[in-house]
Amino acid sequence: MQAEATAAGESFAAALAGIDWSRPWFQPFAPHGAALASAVQGGADLRALLDAQASTLGLHSARGVPLRFIPQQALPEGSAYEAHIHATGEVPTRDNLHDFFNALVWLHFPQAKRVLNQIQATVIAREGVQTTRGGVRDAATLFDENAVLFLSEGGEHADALRGFAWQRLFVAQRHAWGTACRVVPFGHALLEKMVQPYKAATAHAWMLPLVPGDALDGAVASSLEEAADTGTLRGGRCFAPLPVMGIPGWCAGNASPDFYADTTVFRPGRMRDLRRQPG
Repeated sequence: MQAEATAAGESFAAALAGIDWSRPWFQPFAPHGAALASAVQGGADLRALLDAQASTLGLHSARGVPLRFIPQQALPEGSAYEAHIHATGEVPTRDNLHDFFNALVWLHFPQAKRVLNQIQATVIAREGVQTTRGGVRDAATLFDENAVLFLSEGGEHADALRGFAWQRLFVAQRHAWGTACRVVPFGHALLEKMVQPYKAATAHAWMLPLVPGDALDGAVASSLEEAADTGTLRGGRCFAPLPVMGIPGWCAGNASPDFYADTTVFRPGRMRDLRRQPG
């Protein structure tokens, strides 16, 4: 068992060493993430480090319980992951990139993560754990795992994204990226797969008005609460697909308009989506 634990620890340390924190999609998380990764590579326990960070930041669950990070095996048998976090404030966390990025998102977006957890726990309490999640839990899971926050000023960029108008979004409107439009990663599974990025990597984009960075967590949390209350947080259709390597600055190759001619990645969309495009 000790040999297996040592091998697992070495594998996790090697995976952390493979993260290039200078990549644009990791930069929002780099200050906390790089320090945590370095400490774990030096032999520190990930959960102890996370507990210290959570305590310093005053993080808590939706029920007001202080947030803690526990070994996965400490999750009681038969307990639903989301329900356990909601009830106890304990986040089961394994030594792997998936759970590392999940914890990192908790540190950066605690309000939004609390709302997502509240939504999941409410559905579980009402319906139990079923073989299929249902529309609300499905949307919450997609958000948690694979969302990017698509922040834009006015409607031009959002309309182009919804209408699959890739040339307009990424080429004609390219000058506005970084000022009138920007993208911030949220989903921890998305961050995990971006350790080894590939052209077809696609996120679920959640659209928000452009807000200052220090107001973003609150804006995301409020938008999720409103969507849950109005019934618009349901299934995958409440998102827009976004091939993230098309984002200006995220890939050297996308400086050429020809990059977006690959219809296996930048798909034309369904007819009902195309009708959303302005004439």
